[in-house]
Amino acid sequence: MISVNQLTKSFRDIKAVDSISFEVGKGEIVGLLGPNGAGKTTTMRLITGFLYPDAGSVKVNGISVEDDPTSAQRHIGYLAENNPLYKDMLVSDMLSLSADLKGIRKSEKKSAMDFAVSAVSISDIFYRPIGELSKGYKQRVGMAMALLHQPDIMIMDEPTEGLDPNQRTEIRGLIQKLSKERTIILSTHVMQEAQAVCNRLLIINKGRMVADGTPQDLMKVANREKALVADIEGNGVEFSLRNLEGAEHIDLRRTGNERFEARIIYGESAELQPAISKLANANGWIIWKIAEEEHKLEDVFHKLTSEF
Repeated sequence: MISVNQLTKSFRDIKAVDSISFEVGKGEIVGLLGPNGAGKTTTMRLITGFLYPDAGSVKVNGISVEDDPTSAQRHIGYLAENNPLYKDMLVSDMLSLSADLKGIRKSEKKSAMDFAVSAVSISDIFYRPIGELSKGYKQRVGMAMALLHQPDIMIMDEPTEGLDPNQRTEIRGLIQKLSKERTIILSTHVMQEAQAVCNRLLIINKGRMVADGTPQDLMKVANREKALVADIEGNGVEFSLRNLEGAEHIDLRRTGNERFEARIIYGESAELQPAISKLANANGWIIWKIAEEEHKLEDVFHKLTSEF
């Protein structure tokens, strides 16, 4: 549905997007991740036709965004990062204005508004001033505006930014509901959200693509480095752990007279837990804790965006 090929965009001396290429198929929920200034918003604006690239191309359902932006935009609903709304307007008036700006015919306007209101569940605030709404409801209104022309692609820039945990959960559920009938690209800084909602992640850093895969695929990047964390007390712990067979690197921190916290990186063939248990039994150590280090999506994000 979306084909991005060698997309490049600079602002004066800053290359915001640097030769990015990817494709998004029908029904995918794709998370666009990256640090602040990585190029996420610029990429979204290029896809939606709000900016023109210096080089490269974007096609939406086979339509060139650069050559025919109006036709391409008919397939896209766009929720901008700042979600521009007129606070003094009623929700009903805001949707009506948005429908007019989108060129929706008068004969189709009511059905378009009914569809959007139902899709994001805002019938109870339809006649309320936007300025009185919570941030969560304002996001819903923005989504309703993006859905008025019933696009088959939704692009959302930080849709849960500034929301409290309950509002995040509500918007997350709404995104999953919308994804049943359309393709979705969203940007987010919340790794748990990306992992819970998206079935594919694109990580951008300094304008370039550094990773593309499912959350499970990206987790394997972190899991290539196996590590054991332990909290052990006893005589000779430091010497024995530093000379442990199979350990590739060890970080030790003394927390008591004979008590140490350790993080041990080891090879895939090594079996450290049984070896440490044998040493503890032979030397009378107390093992307060010993476990495989848990890797999170945040670890992958940090690794890919700090080493680039």
